[in-house]
Amino acid sequence: MTNPPPREPAAPRDLVGIGIGPSNLSLAALAHPLAELDAVFYEQRPGFDWHPGLLIEGATIQVPYLADLVTLVDPTSPWSFLNYLRSRERLFPFYFAERLHIHRAEYDAYCRWVAQHLPGLRFRHQVDSVRWDPERDVFEVDFTQLDAEGEAEALGRTHTRNVVLGVGTTPYVPDPLQPLVDAPGVPVIHAADYLGHRDSVLAAGHVTVVGSGQSGAEVFLDLLRHRPAGREKLHWIGRSEAFAPMEYSKLGLEHFTPDYTRYFHALTEPVRDRVVAAQWQLHKGIDAGTLAAIHDELYRRTLHGGWPDAVLIPGVRVRTAGRIATAKVELHLEHLQQDSRSRLTTDAVVLATGYREHSLDRILAGLDPYMRRDSSERPRIDEEFRLVLDPSVTGSLYVQNAELHTHGVGAPDLGLAAWRSATILNSLTGKDPYPLPVRTAFTTFGLHHQPTRVPQTRQAKQLTPLVEGRQ
Repeated sequence: MTNPPPREPAAPRDLVGIGIGPSNLSLAALAHPLAELDAVFYEQRPGFDWHPGLLIEGATIQVPYLADLVTLVDPTSPWSFLNYLRSRERLFPFYFAERLHIHRAEYDAYCRWVAQHLPGLRFRHQVDSVRWDPERDVFEVDFTQLDAEGEAEALGRTHTRNVVLGVGTTPYVPDPLQPLVDAPGVPVIHAADYLGHRDSVLAAGHVTVVGSGQSGAEVFLDLLRHRPAGREKLHWIGRSEAFAPMEYSKLGLEHFTPDYTRYFHALTEPVRDRVVAAQWQLHKGIDAGTLAAIHDELYRRTLHGGWPDAVLIPGVRVRTAGRIATAKVELHLEHLQQDSRSRLTTDAVVLATGYREHSLDRILAGLDPYMRRDSSERPRIDEEFRLVLDPSVTGSLYVQNAELHTHGVGAPDLGLAAWRSATILNSLTGKDPYPLPVRTAFTTFGLHHQPTRVPQTRQAKQLTPLVEGRQ
């Protein structure tokens, strides 16, 4: 039996969030104590789920545990990681473990704990479109409520003065390998789905990992640890010129501060594009501990003579690929420095080829006439994470983790999530519920302060206080 559409308040909401990943979960957690704020967050998945295919045993997140959803702007929040440990009676064990970087699975469990207890989250709600209603001066948000099987159950619409998009990223598969992923037979999977296909990959005679970043390193290490010595039959290839460590020096990490984000935002568009391309090692390198663990495992396998049957080749790209019958894959490789080509036959491929920002075009098609774009047709985003819209749009539309081109390498970084959420809430309310530090880095970026080059949008209207019975 079809359930009735979800009941929506008669008055416009103050905020509708689209997507519930770490970014919008952080925003929801920080919005929770603001009693005057009527906010709801929609997510099409049945529950919170953070990179489930990469929750490999022993893998850690690459930021300290203080980079949780709230702590860096509100250490007293009940939604902190430390309070999660306290609620599980694990605070003393964590204290004695002396961990700065927690396991990825533990971060996922923490976020799921927040999502299960935080009000205002609507899972199994797929947002279909966002439009501007000039007569009412509000955004119209259409959504579909999904049943347990993911099928449409009911349609709904809500109105809101402000919207925040936190739809995250999607696994990226290079064009030469896309036909292999879509076809049956030989397992060719993205690393995002690794754990779900791990048994079939381990059972393959020869396995190739494509991608020289952190995910590729973790998958290669896990495969290496579970293949018999001398019969590993592994290849690890990547486009980068080396299996390079991530920049993790103290001053290098200051590129992930609000100071650097503001500096980067004030640069011209061509300079920003050039800088992001050159900073790959800040966010696409490999954790030094993971590299050390790989080397240790390889070295251990030489103790009794011989070398492991594992080939690691950086500086290689996959030009084309094809299936040989139905049992194998042939990769056509090109070495970028040697300008040489070769072929590699393999029984399984794991693509650790990264992620791309979700396209906003479908959801925001109705707002296209109002949107202001840069010379590359990307949305313009102001310093407070708002899309720059036509002045006739009096509401604000914020984005999270879709602003790499305007805010720099810190855009997807968990360490800036709480600060970005606080910035959005301060902007949206027109107040300072979360006072933010003026300075966050010892490094001074630039000789002179550069004012933002993107025009500021107008302040949000005064919020309507909540009334009893409002949802």
